[in-house]
Amino acid sequence: MAQKMAKKYEMDMCSGSVLKKMLMFSLPLMASGVLQLLFNAADVIILGRFAGDNSMGAVGSTSSLINLLTNLFVGLAVGVNVVAARAHGANSASDMHEAVHTSMLLSIICGIILAVVGFVFSPQILKLMNAAESQLPLASQYLRIYFLGTPALVVYNFGSAILRAVGDTKRPLYFLTTAGVLNLLLNILFVVAFSMDVAGVALATVISQCLSAALTVICIMREQGEIHLDLRKLCINKRVLIGVIKVGLPAGVQGCIFSMSNVLIQSSVNLFGDITVDGNSAAQSIEGFIYMAMNTFYQAAISFTGQHVGAKRYDRIPRILLCSLGCVIVTGLVLGWSAYIFGDKLLSIYSDSTEVIEAGINRVRVICTTYALCGMMDVMVGMMRGLGYSTVPMIMSLIGACGLRILWLATAFQIPEFHNTFTIYASYPISWAITFLAHVICYSVIWRRIRRKAAVQPQ
Repeated sequence: MAQKMAKKYEMDMCSGSVLKKMLMFSLPLMASGVLQLLFNAADVIILGRFAGDNSMGAVGSTSSLINLLTNLFVGLAVGVNVVAARAHGANSASDMHEAVHTSMLLSIICGIILAVVGFVFSPQILKLMNAAESQLPLASQYLRIYFLGTPALVVYNFGSAILRAVGDTKRPLYFLTTAGVLNLLLNILFVVAFSMDVAGVALATVISQCLSAALTVICIMREQGEIHLDLRKLCINKRVLIGVIKVGLPAGVQGCIFSMSNVLIQSSVNLFGDITVDGNSAAQSIEGFIYMAMNTFYQAAISFTGQHVGAKRYDRIPRILLCSLGCVIVTGLVLGWSAYIFGDKLLSIYSDSTEVIEAGINRVRVICTTYALCGMMDVMVGMMRGLGYSTVPMIMSLIGACGLRILWLATAFQIPEFHNTFTIYASYPISWAITFLAHVICYSVIWRRIRRKAAVQPQ
C-alpha cells in the first residue's frame, strides 16, 4: 500500500505530452513557492503594521545577505536533483539509494556550516553593506536568530530536491503549507501579542523551517520504493558526492555571485535613506512572487532534462526547452505587468506611507515589466544543468550578469546626473538580456556536442 501511495506522487517525464506533464509538475511547485512567499510577506506586513516601517525595512534589507550566504548550499540541491533524476530515469534503484543517503547526510553537514558562518559574520557584513544605523541592530538580531534555523532549511531543500527528481511536487506543497500556517500563527503570537518585533518574526521562521524539514525527512523515511531513507545507512558515497558537487557547486557559486552583486546593489540603494530602503524592500517582496512562479520552470527544465538524460531520450529534449521557455515567458509577462499595473495597491498592503509606496513603484516599474528576461535566462541555465553542464552557465553568469552589474554601478551610477535609483534598477534588465543571449549560444554549442556524441537527431 505504501509503495502504491509513493507511485501516485511520482511522474514518468519521459513519455506522453511534455507540456502537459511540465504543467502538472510545475503548478504544485509554483503553489509551494507562492505560499511560502505569502507567509514571508506576512512577516513583512505584520512588522510594518505592528512594529513600524523601520522594522520592516530592517528585515527587508537582510534578504540580499541571506541569499548570499545560503545560495552556495542551496545550490548544491540542484546537484542532488540532477543526480537523483538521472538515477530515476535509468531505473537504477542502487544509484538512487546512494544518492538519497549521501544527499541527506551532506545536507546536515552543510546546514551546520551555514548556521555557524551566518551567526558569526552577518553583523559585520551588514556594516560593509552600509546598512542604515537605525536598522542595523534590528537587522543583526533578525539574522542571528534566522541562521540558527538554516540546518533545517538545507535539509528541506535537499529532501525536496529528491522528491522533485521523481516528479513529486505535491507533497512538498503540503509540507510548506503546514509550516507556513504555523509561521503565520506564530508571527501573530510573537509580534502582535508578545511585541517581540523582528526577533519574533525570526523565531517563527526558524520553528516553521524545522517543521517543514521534519515532515520531508519523515516522508522519505516512510517511502518503500527507491527513495526510501534509512537514517542508519547515512553515508557519503564518493561517486555521488562528486556528481552532486559537479553540478551543484557551480550552481551554488553562481547563486552567491548573483547575490554578491545584489548586495552591492542593496548597498547603493541604502545610500538614498530609510524611505527608499523601505520601498525597495516592499517591492522586492512583490517581485519574489513573480520570480518564484518563473523559477518553477527552471526547476522543471532541470528535472525533465535530467530524467531524459538518464533514460537516454535525447530526442525529446528540444521539446523540453521550447515548453520551458514558452511557459516562463507567459508567466513573466502576465505577472510582471500585473504587478506594475496594480503596484500602488499591492505596495499599500506593506505600508500606508505615500513616500514608501512611491519609492517601491520606482523599482516595480523597471524590474517587474522586464522580469520575463530573468526567467528566460534561468531556463537556459536549467537546461544546461540538466544536461550535466553547470560550470559553463556559472562562468557566463559571472561575466554577463554580475560583472555587468558591478561595472554599471562603478561607471554609469557614478555620473552625477545618473546617480539615482532608476540607474541602479536598470542594471537588472540589461544584464538579464545580455546573459540570456550568452546562454543561448553556449547551449547551442553543448547541444550540438551531445547530438554528435549520442548520434541521435532531435525530432
